[in-house]
Formats: sequence, structure tokens, C-alpha cells
Amino acid sequence: MRILLCAAALAAASLWPALAAADDCGDAAALLRQAYPKVQKSADGRSFTLEPHTSIPLAVPQDGMPGLVCKVWPAHDDLLLVAVPLIDSVQSVDGQHVGDIELLVVDRKTLQVRQRLLQPKLMNDDAVAIRGIDFDTARYGLAPGVTAFGLRIDMANHSQPNPFNETDLRLYAISGNALQAVLDGLAVAGHGGEGDTSCAGSFHSSQVSLAMSPTIHRGYHDIIAVERQDTDEPLPDKDGECQSHPGKSVSRTYQLRYDGSRYPVPAALKAMDPP
Repeated sequence: MRILLCAAALAAASLWPALAAADDCGDAAALLRQAYPKVQKSADGRSFTLEPHTSIPLAVPQDGMPGLVCKVWPAHDDLLLVAVPLIDSVQSVDGQHVGDIELLVVDRKTLQVRQRLLQPKLMNDDAVAIRGIDFDTARYGLAPGVTAFGLRIDMANHSQPNPFNETDLRLYAISGNALQAVLDGLAVAGHGGEGDTSCAGSFHSSQVSLAMSPTIHRGYHDIIAVERQDTDEPLPDKDGECQSHPGKSVSRTYQLRYDGSRYPVPAALKAMDPP
């Protein structure tokens, strides 16, 4: 399995995520009531509920599940980006979750929803659990007057001998008056491998950087993705101290071209599918 570590700068024009600030949500109750008029606050105040059995956790993590995330969109600073976790409280049992994410583009002054897009299954997890959700508001300039924003989902397991983590990136843009997904599930961060939990093991990781290309296909700029892969096989030395034994780094470059609806993701960079 190809695993990705964190994004690094490709060049001065490279894209680096500007991550979400929880306090951008402001009055979460007012925000959610504009988007979901029938929403009700839970008795403990840690979530909201929609009939019949949908829960919206707030910014404070609940049962290990990330909550509502909001970020002012720098490219359009009159707008607020909101990621609403919609958790099925009946199917979510034993630490596993079933749910969707609804993305909202909200007028900051009136809290009215301008655009919205439901993303099914993005809150589903099992042995590999969702650890965080953030907005990436780097300047993804797809075309004149069209700037995309990103949603990053961090996932990890609990295994010490077989650790795994991955961060997935999705990009969204407003086309006409609709919010559209333009890039699905590009793995941009992670680590994995197998070890004895004390030192010895074999681990692999890579890092991916993104930059907008001047080349245009179907009206949108290409996206250049540079992946750097690294390996390490740590072992204890004669004194019992754990020593790293890195292999030679390998870099690959990919050019993502818009096909008229989306940027197809190369198989080598494709994120893990929701369970």
C-alpha cells in the first residue's frame, strides 16, 4: 500500500494548507438553524440532532469523532466555509461511525447558505478512524475568477505493530451558483509499516506537494503533484539504542488534468475509500 506523509513546498508558488480555526464558527446554534431549520440542541449541549436519528457533533470532539468545522474563505472573505458532520446515531456503534459530510458556503453577515453539497460516507470509519477534519484554503486558482478550496480528512489506526495514518484531500469550486467537487480523494499525508513496537521494523512514507501549472485543459489549470517516497528500517545497535536506517528517497511527478468535470486522481495517489 502506498502511504503518504505531509505536504511540502514544491516551489515558491507551491500550495500549503491554511487550516481551519474552530472559533470561525461563531454562534454555531444560529448557523445550524439557518441551514437546518428543524435542528435541535442535545440535552448535554455537545451536539445537535436532526430527526429521525442524525447527530451533528460540535467542535469539541465527541466519542473521538471530529465536530463542526468552519473557516473564513480568504479568497472570498465575505463567505464562511462550513463542514457539517451528519452522523447516523443508530448505525454508529462500538466506536465505529456511519455518516456524511455536508459542505456549506455561508454569507458571513446573514448566515444564509449560498451553496451546499452533500458528500456521502465521508464520516464512515472503522479500524482506521477519522481523527480530524480541516479546510485547506490555499490559493487553488483553477481559472480566472475560480478559486477552489480543499477539505482534508485525517485518518489513523490504533495499531502499534502496524501503524497507519493518512490525510486525504478533496477540492471544491463554485461553478455557476452550485458547489461542485473537482478533485476526489488525493492522499497527501501518511505513514505506515510493520514493527516490533520497540525499535525494529520496516516503515514507508511519502510526501506530496501541489502547485498550479500554467497549462490549461477544459478551461482549468493543470495541477502538478510531486510525490517523494521514503523508507526506513530501524534496528537496535550493539548498545541497544534504536538507530534509523533510511533508504534512498524516490520522487515522482504527476500532472492532473481537468476532464470537464473533475481532476482524475492517479492510482498511486488515490486515497483509501470510505468503508
